[in-house]
Amino acid sequence: MAAAAAAVACSLVAPAGARAVSALNIPCSAQKGVLFCEGDSAHRVAGWDGKVLLDTNVALPAGGGTNLPLVMLMHGYGGQKMGIDDMKPWADRGYAVLSYTSRGFNGSCGSLAARGIVPPDPTSLAACAQGWIKLMDTRYEIRDAQNLAGRLADEGLVDGQRVGATGQSYGGGFSMALAALRDRIWDATDNKLKPWTSPNGKPMRIAAAAPGIPWTDLVYSLVPNGRTVDYLLTPTDYTKAGSDGNPVGVLKQSFVAGLFASGEATGYYSPPGVDPGADLHQWFALTNAGEPYDSNPQTRAVVAEIAAHHSSFYLDNSHQPAPLFISNGFTDDLFPVDEALRYANGLRERYPNAPLKLMFFDWGHMRGSNKAADLARRDAAIVEWFGHYLKGESATPANDVTVLTQTCPKAAASAGPFTAANWTDLQPGEVRLASPAAQTIQSGGGDPTVNQAVDPIAGGGNACATTASGNLGGTATYRFAPAAGNGYTLLGAPTITGKFAVTGPPGTAEIAARLWDVAPNGGPQ
Repeated sequence: MAAAAAAVACSLVAPAGARAVSALNIPCSAQKGVLFCEGDSAHRVAGWDGKVLLDTNVALPAGGGTNLPLVMLMHGYGGQKMGIDDMKPWADRGYAVLSYTSRGFNGSCGSLAARGIVPPDPTSLAACAQGWIKLMDTRYEIRDAQNLAGRLADEGLVDGQRVGATGQSYGGGFSMALAALRDRIWDATDNKLKPWTSPNGKPMRIAAAAPGIPWTDLVYSLVPNGRTVDYLLTPTDYTKAGSDGNPVGVLKQSFVAGLFASGEATGYYSPPGVDPGADLHQWFALTNAGEPYDSNPQTRAVVAEIAAHHSSFYLDNSHQPAPLFISNGFTDDLFPVDEALRYANGLRERYPNAPLKLMFFDWGHMRGSNKAADLARRDAAIVEWFGHYLKGESATPANDVTVLTQTCPKAAASAGPFTAANWTDLQPGEVRLASPAAQTIQSGGGDPTVNQAVDPIAGGGNACATTASGNLGGTATYRFAPAAGNGYTLLGAPTITGKFAVTGPPGTAEIAARLWDVAPNGGPQ
């Protein structure tokens, strides 16, 4: 096997100074100062299980090379592989770059053309018969990435010990899972964790990861129950009462409906009832049926599946993960800072000295302002992170937490950066309000126009949206005194502790809380 691997490497990589002619059997050509290997309908790469064809691009430095550090770039939900403009900056820095369309989306068996339906193509039709979306399943999508990186190592193009992963949103979940596994695969054939090796047996590992706006618990991110608190450890057993998964929370309906629709528009879902590990049609119907979820064994089975195979927080943590630089958004209603802190708090408890850097600011999914200067700061930190852990450049980056504040109007520069050794040290004090008087909350309380203004989908996604600040019927309203002097900067998660007398079926009540910045003298909030 070693001799065969050497022969393959020699056929693909010419002597020093020459250029590779192909990668993963995808022809390469010089473009924009790098070597670009662009997959197309005739040059797709089989998934690890042979049940999908992956639309794949590879970029290399202008002179090609061997044993290069590798950066894997993953797209968001409903998206597709990165093109040369996104891959070139990394190739220019001396990395090999891999980007592919996740199984079931667009060119990876997602479209009618990619599946061989229109126009008819028997080869694609057979290869894509089960090539549907698996929702970033550790056993399938993550294994696809590991297999592609291993094949590049067998071709001699990359160093299997210097692999990095990054991406945003769906790609953030991808890079979180790869970092948590680090040097392991989850083998779907026998449902066991095993050492990650290339097809030819080379040891492989993730050397660093930079997840952007990722989830760590996909159940909680879509159906939160309020149990993740930023200063407490989240239980790693999702079945335990009081954990993120028990009780099941309340659906982020507008977000989930939008995500489901985008997947249908750009990808291929499993036929209903065919694949219990990826039955998105049935899952969507179950959640849209509404609460209570916990009494439905079908819903509980879905929670168990998504927690076990689609959520990095619940992966076996007996191995220290790869060095992690995680960034989330304060104003991101889909994957907010809870998703990073849940994982980071547990990591710090188990591995106090593990390389970990956090960055939080006003960015991400709808309602994130995504200011160019703030994103540039994050991008520069990722370059430094990978430069050190994949190439040995510069001093070791600090293991700390850096935050920038939200501002309204959005055009105003964010305050900060504020940096501390850990999340707790960023919060040296607190502002408290205690109110012993009883107030009554009703299910139909509030004002639909206020709800719409802050709805990330229906409301237009504006973190600086304003509404009238008067008290609303059927809600409990508490008002702080106006801030004195120059005021204060608020960081951290507002927390409500209360005693509730609940009318209705036990275990079915949920309180939605909002913290508003109110203008003086009855102005808007």
